[in-house]
Amino acid sequence: MDKSLHVIVMYILTHLALIFFVYPGNIIDSTTQGHWAAIFIGVAVHFIFIYLYMKGLSFFPKKDLISIYFGAGKIVSIIFLLPLACYLLMINIITIRAYSEIITIVFLSNTPLWAIMALLLSISTFIAISGIETIFRTGILLMILFLPPVLFVFFASFQNVDWHYFLPLNSDLGFFAKREFYQSFFAFSGGFIFLGFVQPYFSYSRKKILLAAVALVPFFIFSVYIPILTFGQATASLFTLPYVVVVDTININWLMFDRVTMFFLLSLITFIFLFISLIQWKTVRIINKCIPAVNSVYVIVALSLFTYLVCLFIPNWKEVKNLFWWNSMLRFYILIAIPISVYMIGLHSKRGGKQNDG
Repeated sequence: MDKSLHVIVMYILTHLALIFFVYPGNIIDSTTQGHWAAIFIGVAVHFIFIYLYMKGLSFFPKKDLISIYFGAGKIVSIIFLLPLACYLLMINIITIRAYSEIITIVFLSNTPLWAIMALLLSISTFIAISGIETIFRTGILLMILFLPPVLFVFFASFQNVDWHYFLPLNSDLGFFAKREFYQSFFAFSGGFIFLGFVQPYFSYSRKKILLAAVALVPFFIFSVYIPILTFGQATASLFTLPYVVVVDTININWLMFDRVTMFFLLSLITFIFLFISLIQWKTVRIINKCIPAVNSVYVIVALSLFTYLVCLFIPNWKEVKNLFWWNSMLRFYILIAIPISVYMIGLHSKRGGKQNDG
């Protein structure tokens, strides 16, 4: 049965959760003009590798990513699944710590950081324990409840833009020398790997996923350009979370609430719950394949406790940014190596099948 809607919803919501916070600041810090070039390079890389990834997966319609690698041999599975498991664990730690800090910065300044991290982890762990079908059903519910407020705030954030700030259009490509540019790929690399894990549970149309990716392009562009068009490059570069600052300036007289920032942030945080629970579920799937005797519930709980303890030892936002940078090499390995390897294994399998038929 085609479950493209469920997969598209998960794809869109998890990417929206990653776009609006850290990504705009990374792009704005990476260059002083022609930000569109940095954005479109990231988008193009995303499209290339998500297409390769889905094309490779299409050779194995009834298998997930783990089965594909194990079918190619133990050495292949170690080369790709071990780094992937490490990457997912690091992403889980970075996401929990970074978004807890963001919540503290924006509206819960008096709440201890450990309490916010515990809340994020406990809710996400509960969803992950319930299984992949519950995660996807939760995604549909969250889309109905919280996607409209996110879209409303997104369009309302154009309120104070000055289109003159869009110029100049020329770019010097100097962002290739900036670490912030490579950190921005956090928004591209973490959200599509789940497509290879859900194949045995959900079938989906590749064309519809690509259309969903196209629908996300305006959000990548304007999450960066709205702060620039509102404040100018010089001022926008001073903010840690430039898009959140823009949302805080929105003034709607007929709205009964003083700050729309809270609704916007809370909506996106619910999407982060989905993202974290999906990461935990994927990590546990890899561990269970290697150690099938261990109960998945115990693995998820142990994984959550380990993540929480590590997060407690990360002292400040500066160290969080360093983690984004230290994780860059592994991030690009996953972004590039996983899609290419799946595609190559699929081609090899297809050719081998034709030879056997012959």
